[in-house]
Order: sequence, then structure tokens, then C-alpha cells
Amino acid sequence: MSATSQRIVLASRPTGAVTPDNFRLETVPVPEPAEGQVLVRVHYLSLDPYMKGRMIESRSYAQPHPIGDTMIGGTVGVVEKSRNPKFMAGDTVAGVLGWQEYGLSDGRGLVKVDSSQVPMSAYLGVLGMPGVTAWYGLNRICEPKAGETVLVSAASGAVGSVVGQLAKMAGCRAVGIAGGPEKCGYVVDELGFDACIDHRLHPDLKSMARAVREVAPAGVDCLFENVGGICLDGTLACMNPFGRIALCGLIAGYDGEAIPIHNTRMLLVMRLKLQGFIVGEHMDAWPAALKELGAGVAGGRIKYRETIATGLASAPEAFIGLLRGRNFGKQLVKLV
Repeated sequence: MSATSQRIVLASRPTGAVTPDNFRLETVPVPEPAEGQVLVRVHYLSLDPYMKGRMIESRSYAQPHPIGDTMIGGTVGVVEKSRNPKFMAGDTVAGVLGWQEYGLSDGRGLVKVDSSQVPMSAYLGVLGMPGVTAWYGLNRICEPKAGETVLVSAASGAVGSVVGQLAKMAGCRAVGIAGGPEKCGYVVDELGFDACIDHRLHPDLKSMARAVREVAPAGVDCLFENVGGICLDGTLACMNPFGRIALCGLIAGYDGEAIPIHNTRMLLVMRLKLQGFIVGEHMDAWPAALKELGAGVAGGRIKYRETIATGLASAPEAFIGLLRGRNFGKQLVKLV
């Protein structure tokens, strides 16, 4: 085992778009676990849009990430040393150890996972927080009924791709919004969505609304929103009465000022339900979600895709690319 470990800390808060200067790569000694702790060698690091919100100082569901601390992030890896009776050296574990090669944990929030049948990276995507986010927003907020139309923005991403596949499994019509013909082709041809709108071809509200009407002529009953901006405004114009909206993300505004909603009138006249949610606040739903997701992956009914950067030093650029839609599916960084 190496005597040193690399980590990436938050060096400064972004003003507008995230830049590489907001991060700093440091070399530190590999820590020794104290009584009750385990030392984990991180194999994969998860990159997710919520991290941008933690980098800035604004009112949110969590405190801003402290300057100089290791960047927050989900991880999966292998226990190197253990002084905790619940874990043994060699265990594969998922947790939140951040942007670093080695991490210490007291065991809280650390979960053993089985990587013999499913690659360990899947526990950061389809069988991790993104997958459970998709399951919760769709089943607990949208509550789709067979025959209804479910629209998903960022449909080729780690969350959106699972939403659409779960909607199809529930007997719904699934429509996606994604960026570019390659992503739209993947959404329809591989994931099984009924249609996909290329948002790059519809740069304004009226154009997006027309596109939604074309692929959802009976209207939209459920919207799983990951993007905001024109995607949200255009779909609001096409919602059916008593439609349900699960507000998961607003990535269109993450690199600058928040983007206002221009079609708020539809919330009233269509009597819509709009609910934001943070999946970490609903841990009671995780067992049921993971059971269904695991069965879907094992049975080949739920497919997933990953974009993998190599080496810890690549994390800042990979994260910036994620915020700009460059990734395809779940964005990961491979450390081992």
C-alpha cells in the first residue's frame, strides 16, 4: 500500500461556471484507522450535479461545503484495513468518502455491496443514489398509471434513463428530452423510450412546446424534471389536468443565475402538483427501490451506461463536463 494518498479539495467558490481553479490536488499521508474505523481504498468516484450546489454559498438543503475540505462525493471501494467488527479487509463497500484515493470511515453510512454479479461501479449509478432517485420521484411523487404519458428531461443521464425504463415497466408511454441525435437515439433504440426530443433543435419555449405536443399528442401526465429552463417551460404548456411533476434538478441554471419559470400559470389552470425532493431524506424507500432496481438489472430489463474518466486528477474536468452535458449516462472517475 502506498504511504501517500491524493485528494482534491475545494479551493474556492465558483462565481458562475465552475472552473478548474476552484479545485486543488493535494498529496497527504494515508491515514491509519483508529478503533472502530475502517480504511477504504476508493476504486470509483461518483460525480453528480448536486455537488455544484454544495460548492456555493446559498440557501439550500445542506450547508455549503467548507473551503479546504475534501470534495464531497459518493464512492465505492475495498476495505484495506479494519478496526471495526462489522467490516473485514477485502469487503467491497459503498459510501460517501469524497474525492480521494483513501478514506476513513467509522462505518456509519458505509454499506457492503456484492460485486460478484454486478460491477461495483453500478452501486454509484443504477443501483445507487441516481437509481433510487429515479425510483422515488417516479413512484412516490409522479405515481404513474398504466397508459399515462411520462416525460423525462436529461433522459440519457444516470437518473433520467432509469425513470423512463421504470415508466415503461409500469405500462406508461415514456418520452425523453436529451441533447443531440446520439443521445436521443440511445434513449429510444437501447432504453426503449417511445420518443425523444433533441433540445438543441428547440432553443425557445414555443419551439419546445410544439415538440412536446408532437411526441405527446394526448398530453403529459407526469414530468420528471432534471433540467429546468426551456425543458420545464415547454412541457408545462402540455401538461394534462392534475398532472404530477417530480422536481429532481435544475441543471440548466447551475452555471449561473437561477432560470425563472415562465409558464407558472399552467400550475394553477391545470391544477398540477409540483414537488421537489432530496432522496437522502427518504431512506425508508431505499430497500424497496433497490430490490426492484436490482431485479431489473439482473433480468436485463433495466440498462445503463457509464462515462468513466481515469485518475483522480481528471475529476475537475469531468465534473465540468457533466454540468455541460458532455457525459453519457453515469459520470464516474476510476481510481484503481
